[in-house]
Amino acid sequence: MRRGVVATLVSAAAFGLMPVFAFYAYGTGMSVTTLLLLRFAIAAAVFLGWLGLRGRLGRLTGRQWATLALLGGGMYAAQSLLYFTAVQRIAPALAVLLLYLYPGLVSVLSAVVERTRMSWSVVGPILVSLAGLTLVVGRLDAGLDLPGVLAAVGAAVAYAFYIVLGSRVSASLSPAVTTAYLTMFATGSFALLGLALGGLDLGFAPAGWGWAAAVAIVSTVLAIALFFVGATTLGPVRASILSMLEPVVAVLAAWLLLGGTLSWPQLAGGAVVLAGAVWGILATPVRGDASPGDPAGEETTAVSASP
Repeated sequence: MRRGVVATLVSAAAFGLMPVFAFYAYGTGMSVTTLLLLRFAIAAAVFLGWLGLRGRLGRLTGRQWATLALLGGGMYAAQSLLYFTAVQRIAPALAVLLLYLYPGLVSVLSAVVERTRMSWSVVGPILVSLAGLTLVVGRLDAGLDLPGVLAAVGAAVAYAFYIVLGSRVSASLSPAVTTAYLTMFATGSFALLGLALGGLDLGFAPAGWGWAAAVAIVSTVLAIALFFVGATTLGPVRASILSMLEPVVAVLAAWLLLGGTLSWPQLAGGAVVLAGAVWGILATPVRGDASPGDPAGEETTAVSASP
């Protein structure tokens, strides 16, 4: 149990540092598309290489290939693009707080997909999160970048759809295999996007390679691997609640390292958003969240680790 708690908390801290790493990467002249391509290319190489050495890549059916292509190359890539765009345009702390609208959205979407009654436990989390959102955003005419805010909210919506769909179609694969192929397809999407729009440019300052590696290794490979360890031991719901340390780390890191500040109403709104997120996690039925170490529970977490 202690091992699972420590692994989950370290994972959350690693995820929480990602907006700060991205901010520094942008400072070297790196574009959003380039950073995401490097992030997923490095992560995919590590995950696929590790599975290949262990002989665990396995054979996928045509339907599994198509599903992973949709999830990784489409939905996960879109969510990442929106989130990293938000980090570039608004304060990283604000971006991560807005992202945490997704647990409430997941509870509503799950009820719709499962065709269950919209009880207070379903509607309540999203209403609480929206109330917090009004405090976090405040007055849009007060110098806040509206496209950046919309990108962060769009990332939350995209991530909610990704989780709801992915948890129902990827249960036949282990989380390690799923993650490896998701990152591979996301790499392909950003390579194509960069070539089509001309957004790929390796002419950034040399320090950018270090920040891109930090995003890929610390905030992707290490963070995801440790989340799987925690979720396998604790179960997905308890691990997800402990992962609420992520936005706390993101806000503190932005304050200490970037000098960014949020107003007291924004901090209060962030706390309300996170309260709605915890409620949404508790209200969402998670398939396979049985005993610690249950393989079914581990598989469910394959698509519910943080972005």
